[in-house]
Amino acid sequence: MLMTFALIDIITGADILIYPLGLCSLVMVFILCERAYALRRDAVMPTDLVEAVVDGRPYAGGKESVLARIIEFSERHQGDEDAVKAFARLEVNRMERGIPYLDIIYAAAPLLGLTGTVWSLLRVFSSISGETGLPDPVAFTSGVALALSATLLGLTIAIPALVGGGYMQRRVENYAAQLDVILERVLGRKGLVKDETSA
Repeated sequence: MLMTFALIDIITGADILIYPLGLCSLVMVFILCERAYALRRDAVMPTDLVEAVVDGRPYAGGKESVLARIIEFSERHQGDEDAVKAFARLEVNRMERGIPYLDIIYAAAPLLGLTGTVWSLLRVFSSISGETGLPDPVAFTSGVALALSATLLGLTIAIPALVGGGYMQRRVENYAAQLDVILERVLGRKGLVKDETSA
């Protein structure tokens, strides 16, 4: 119960900037969940399809995966190695979709929190009595504590955005490196088939 009241106080302390901070939070959670689902192994490089490419067997499995789309494109554009590599780079770029926005959230959320803190502190100090020049100690302390809540919310949003964005970017880079190796295998196989046909 006490924790619930504390959370409500923190949200109240952020004042009007709770709305952009809340929006940043929702966008961050959506991007992290969506990318975590989109970058799962079966959606990018299914094990059975990778093994078929490496072993030189007929391609099977993972029809909706990134690797399957690259293989399908290479089969439709045999002999055009540059086009296949360009399509593979486009697929890698699609895997990065949304991740750059996490960098924006990581940078913007603490600044929004700091803005909320400064705004709240201005209100606290403006409430100081003009006659005595002294604030009410209880109200002043409470006001300063609530003012700092905006910065706390900003940092609470920025840290997961930083960690999650870094993890997702690293995952895409790992997939890109693996796709490069497998793509060479696919192109080499196409070249071998072409040579055998011409012979």
